Amino acid sequence: MASTLPRLPLFEAISKHDPDSTAVVHCLSGRSFKYGELLPDVARTRNRLYEAADRSDIRGERIAFLVENSYDYVGTHRSLFLGSCLAQKSKAVHYNEKLTDKPSNPACDSGGTCHCAAAFTTLPPAELQYILSHSEALLLLHSAKYTTKAQEVLSTPFPDPSPNPTPHPHPKLVELPKHLGGTSSSAENGETNGAAQAHLSSDDADTEGAGMMLFTSGTTNRPKGVLLPETALTAQCNSLISAWKYTPRDRLLHVLPLHHIHGTVNAILTPLFAGSTIEFLFPFNADTVWRRLAKPFLQTNGNGTSNGVTNGDSAATAESEAKYAHLSSAPITFFTVVPTVYTRLLSTHPNLPAPIATAARTAINPENMRVSISGSAALPTPVKRAWRDLSHGNVLLERYGMTEVGMALSCGLDYTDRVDGSVGWPLPGVEARLVDPETKQIVTEDSAEGGREHSGEIQLRGANVFREYWRNPEATAKEFVEGEDGRGRWFKTGDIALRRPVNATGGAGSGSSGDWAWGPMYFILGRQSADIIKSGGEKVSALEVERELLSLPEVAEAAVLAVPSGKWGQKVGAVIVLHDAYKPKGWKPMDMRRALRDRLANYKIPQVLRVVESIPRNAMGKVNKKTLVGAVFKEDFSGDEM
Repeated sequence: MASTLPRLPLFEAISKHDPDSTAVVHCLSGRSFKYGELLPDVARTRNRLYEAADRSDIRGERIAFLVENSYDYVGTHRSLFLGSCLAQKSKAVHYNEKLTDKPSNPACDSGGTCHCAAAFTTLPPAELQYILSHSEALLLLHSAKYTTKAQEVLSTPFPDPSPNPTPHPHPKLVELPKHLGGTSSSAENGETNGAAQAHLSSDDADTEGAGMMLFTSGTTNRPKGVLLPETALTAQCNSLISAWKYTPRDRLLHVLPLHHIHGTVNAILTPLFAGSTIEFLFPFNADTVWRRLAKPFLQTNGNGTSNGVTNGDSAATAESEAKYAHLSSAPITFFTVVPTVYTRLLSTHPNLPAPIATAARTAINPENMRVSISGSAALPTPVKRAWRDLSHGNVLLERYGMTEVGMALSCGLDYTDRVDGSVGWPLPGVEARLVDPETKQIVTEDSAEGGREHSGEIQLRGANVFREYWRNPEATAKEFVEGEDGRGRWFKTGDIALRRPVNATGGAGSGSSGDWAWGPMYFILGRQSADIIKSGGEKVSALEVERELLSLPEVAEAAVLAVPSGKWGQKVGAVIVLHDAYKPKGWKPMDMRRALRDRLANYKIPQVLRVVESIPRNAMGKVNKKTLVGAVFKEDFSGDEM
């Protein structure tokens, strides 16, 4: 049966790619899927969705799904977000890092949009039930792998208090069939030419009503649902293609979870727009990542076995190596992950067999890996330096983004435009400014007072910005401010930054990475609510103190927190994990102060210290500082310090 999909920008881009080029690869199994399969599979899954809902129109409904990182996720995501949802002038839902809404567009409430919810598979059932209840999902789609979990979620009581005035009925459970690749999807439907079964029509190409909903991580507040229209998603992808130059020649190794903007837009939607290949390897395993990166650069023996493999001297070795039998020999050119992934890779590289370690270094050098990106959390300078040294010069590219806006700021592809501690400039199509959170005055380049740099809240504007928070008009109104120039509203990110000229650092900001990478660069100081510590009349950036702590040989991990204080308002507290070599003798507060006294002003040096075995982080490597300060420093909360 021929199916018609709307002529949306992503569908149109996919239809123009070489149908025989590889779209998705499963790293360990070697299964691959071509661009010519994508749109037919989107159409088929869209039709299954209608059958499950027992209706031909799902406008205004939300669909949730639990699917592993794979082509099945891509096909389901495209089918729901961009087939079922977008094809029906719809909107979508995920779980991530920030959110809002009482739709300003009446269609959102009246049935003009379909919200698809993609829940984070490792969340406990209670949190998934919150997402289902809050989004009021009609269906919960799941792969066979998540059948038990889906049933467990639906048997979990509704959250108390309920996020909705009236608890929504449980969604209907629907198991999705597995895509096997090749012509298998077509064959199971009695079709012989899958690529010819999906057509694009201009009759139903409303890009403004379509989109998705991502749920924030809830590190600072209860998770909110961020509504991203298709126009915003397209703008985000086009901006990244312009700045980071994705092409059909790129092969991206995807090791990220898919419940957030980083894993979804940066590492799926944008590569699909560009015709790149996405290779899934999840969950993250450092040894497997190194072996995959190294594979194209390993010499092989006469029997085709790589020289990094021990020649069958044990059954365990043979079983271990069999796991890697299907690894592709195509070089990875694009890698975008969080700082904790780079930290883990750096710590495990010395333990690799010598041939694999050597091939891995070759794989990540600038001649082979075109770009390595770090984001979603602050990148410690020592990690950036260590990766540059290991890779023979590949400098990590830092950027800044969030669920509500996608990527907003980025350093450039030119290495001179990757300055330590900076997240660069507004990306193409994005407007940014700094506003003093207390005076509400715009921070101009000549706003420095008495020679001191002046910080401000980052505010953003552009087609990349989300529309609203789901069922939360108060939060939506609170996070936007109308522009004085009549050109639209600004989104208040809640992040504090400095803007600093950097020409003296070797040509940064001269436009070598593009016209957008010009002038003063942005330096993130942290979340206004969690990372700006007001102590004794001074403002301390927790991220600045963390960077200095992480540059010390004793410190493996660090989190700097605002500890309530009667005398100072807040005092600076540090939670650290020591490197193994320093654990036996420990680390005292005086040791810390002595190590930092030549690096930081006295008022920035932590007043209280806790050494712990581990610091809890979410899937994106972020710390919930409000929870951590209560758990670690509760006895230090005081009102009578001397």
